[in-house]
Amino acid sequence: MELQGKVALVSGASSGIGAATARRLAARGVKVGLAARRTDRLEALAAEIRAAGGEALPIAMDVTDPAAVSAGVAALAQAFGAIDIAFNNAGLMPISDLESLKTDEWHRMMDVNVKGLMNTTAAVLPYMKKQGGGHIVNTSSIAGRKVFPGLSVYCASKHAVTAFSEGLRLEVAPRHNIRVTCIQPGAVESELFEHISDAKYREQMEQLKDQMTFLKAEDIADTILFALQAPAHVNVAEVFVLPTTQPW
Repeated sequence: MELQGKVALVSGASSGIGAATARRLAARGVKVGLAARRTDRLEALAAEIRAAGGEALPIAMDVTDPAAVSAGVAALAQAFGAIDIAFNNAGLMPISDLESLKTDEWHRMMDVNVKGLMNTTAAVLPYMKKQGGGHIVNTSSIAGRKVFPGLSVYCASKHAVTAFSEGLRLEVAPRHNIRVTCIQPGAVESELFEHISDAKYREQMEQLKDQMTFLKAEDIADTILFALQAPAHVNVAEVFVLPTTQPW
């Protein structure tokens, strides 16, 4: 896909991989819809992008609210005339042992990581079908391929993202020229650890930083650009991206 002049929706754009990808896209001439709940951060990022000569629209969006998602997608399409790219990146990782029964965290993870992604996909698909093409990028994880103690619900959510992405690709790529890419990162510097309320696992995850060099959010953004810019006949369906020193 030639990126210049395209329109992209980025969920979870207020920090980390979402913000890094929005910056990379804007630098390539993409008009970016910045979607998240923290509107102050979105406004700051939009100002940064505009100052660099790009175009950006902050969109207050809770991906767990289908009405808010539909309204945000409609606002982006109205502002820029199309939706060519959707990056479903919003996610949470409040890990803990299952026997801790932190069921509120379980449900919140599934609501954001799985249902939120589905809500956004449902909102952008009609636009892409009408346009005759598009590209949907979903953030899964190494946890969408493997299972780890303490991450059972998170792994379940990311396995669901991986399965949904492949099913979506099989359905919409041949029928509507909509490519689907599932990004599966390993250890990445982000705010995900801040969601961990279990002190034991919070400490364990922080200690990982002493064991390997984590990927940067920009590394994932560059991987996404690679998938987006593949020739029209190429669908980079899955990308498994790990730190070189990650042993698992």
